[in-house]
Amino acid sequence: MPMTAPFHRALPLALASLVALAPAAAAQEDKVEDKVTEAHGVSNFGALKYGPDFEHLDYVNPDAPKGGEISQSASGGFDSFNNFTRKGVSAALTELMYEDVLVGVADDPYGLYCYLCETLEYPESRDWVIFNLRDDVHFWDGTPMTAEDIKFTFELFMEQGITEFVNVVEGFIEDVEVLGPHRIKYTFTEDAPRRDVIGIAGIIGPFSKDWFEETGARIDESTLEPFMATGPYRVGSFDVGRQIIYERDPDFWGADHPLNVGQNNFDRIRVEYYADSAAAFEAFKAGDYTFRVENSSKQWATGYDFPALENDWVVKAELPDGTIGSGQAWVFNLRREPWQDPRVREAVRLMFNFEWANETLFYGLYERVNSFWENSELEATGTPSEAEQELLRPLVEEGLLDEAILSEPAVMAPSNEAEENLPSRRVRRDAVRLLEEAGWSTGAEGVRMKDGEPLSLVILSYSPAFDRIINPYVESLRSIGIDARLERVDIAQYTERRRLGDYDLVNHTFSMGFEPGVGLRQWYDSSTAEDSSRNLMGLENAAVDRLITRVIEASDLDGLHTAVHALDRVLRAIGFWVPQWFKDVHTVAYYDMYRYSEPLPPLALGHLSFWWYDEEAAEELRAAGAIN
Repeated sequence: MPMTAPFHRALPLALASLVALAPAAAAQEDKVEDKVTEAHGVSNFGALKYGPDFEHLDYVNPDAPKGGEISQSASGGFDSFNNFTRKGVSAALTELMYEDVLVGVADDPYGLYCYLCETLEYPESRDWVIFNLRDDVHFWDGTPMTAEDIKFTFELFMEQGITEFVNVVEGFIEDVEVLGPHRIKYTFTEDAPRRDVIGIAGIIGPFSKDWFEETGARIDESTLEPFMATGPYRVGSFDVGRQIIYERDPDFWGADHPLNVGQNNFDRIRVEYYADSAAAFEAFKAGDYTFRVENSSKQWATGYDFPALENDWVVKAELPDGTIGSGQAWVFNLRREPWQDPRVREAVRLMFNFEWANETLFYGLYERVNSFWENSELEATGTPSEAEQELLRPLVEEGLLDEAILSEPAVMAPSNEAEENLPSRRVRRDAVRLLEEAGWSTGAEGVRMKDGEPLSLVILSYSPAFDRIINPYVESLRSIGIDARLERVDIAQYTERRRLGDYDLVNHTFSMGFEPGVGLRQWYDSSTAEDSSRNLMGLENAAVDRLITRVIEASDLDGLHTAVHALDRVLRAIGFWVPQWFKDVHTVAYYDMYRYSEPLPPLALGHLSFWWYDEEAAEELRAAGAIN
């Protein structure tokens, strides 16, 4: 959708103020009930937790000292600081540098708060929103941020942004007008879902227009020069592919902002890169970096017996995690013909023996993923409610869904009772039957064949830590005649092959939120099947598309839950994934010089934001030779 003519920058400020009032006046004349709200934030479901005069968030220590360094590891390497393009491999933690107009907080799942704005104005129809921007925000070079910078950034993304983002946003925003130096208006398209429009506009934060025009930088190109922005941290130094040090901007505009009080406490955030997870763990034990979020159950169960832990230099902790359990899984490439048959997908899914893997490889630390909204009230359970049936029945009547969806329980991940890697005979018989029903018969060398072609399956991976999980799965698949193999490549090849769809199964994590909306289209909608960093499976399903629309249109919390339950139920019935595992705690280890306020908020660990550095404890660790 083309943008309308830009607001005339030469227009006098007084006239701009009158124009800003005109839409509200017109709305009142044409639609009396469409009153305009001016507030410090917005919530679609209930009141905001924090009022307009709050001094700081409940979960921070407002007196937390500033200073020190926190460091963590990353795998592989990087060759760019631009995470807005698929070109190159973006550095870790680039999000520290950039800010949004509206932000969420870790103890209010439905609230969005003015951050770069003082207030926002919107009518009941939500046909538009005006952000009254703060006048004290400035870029790292000291130049002030204005509405022109935000409009420029919006137009930059629409011109050079990745296709999946542009396709979504152009369906929401019809026009952007600068109404004054610190006043910007977004007008929304007639068909844009009103629950999401303000949030979409609020994620467009500022790049410096002057800097981009002077440098000629582009957001669709890989670059080692970070874009001029407003965030609390900027790149201090880096060694390509090996290390990054982000430094807190001493002149950061937002240090005293209520949303920042007690946050951004570290002077430096360092990232050390390692070729693999084993090297990274050894470096942690030696004190080369100081904070580790452990994602290996084997390391957690057996590896934490090194001297730094025995000397009480390192804290090992399981901290509560109230977020939705991430839908970690392998996903099929549905663009490839063998995986378009649900019977073949089901046979492959049956052969992953989670129970054996959890006991033998994971030391019983995980639970099985069943839902895309695992461990939350949005997860579909049991048979559909009457309200869910009302959404599903028309799709059944149109032939888009099987009638069984109306009466059968939500699909659960397969279970295996076998105490060895190979699933039980019963499970293997079921898998073989499905393959034979799909036309895949056993060939001369024991490999499943159809139309003269073998049933080959490549599991793409980059992490050596996953070998011990994938190799037994490969063995299990080969036992029923599937020519399965692991292809482990470096991170650059992995990133490119995922982008190109060059795999049969690849690891993916479905990170869903408490208020799903238009972002679901990037994950599951047919419109993103050919080019999406989220719809890796290439899903094209009309029933899913329709249910996504019902989720987006939900106007109350009950309606949202019902629509998400129905969508979750259908996604699980399609079976484009091999669900893996999750846990409801953060497993972390860190050198004992970091502190946080208890209790942690439900929606964030926050170790890079509201934890802080204990200088006295750090000195003791240095004196003992614990850290480098």
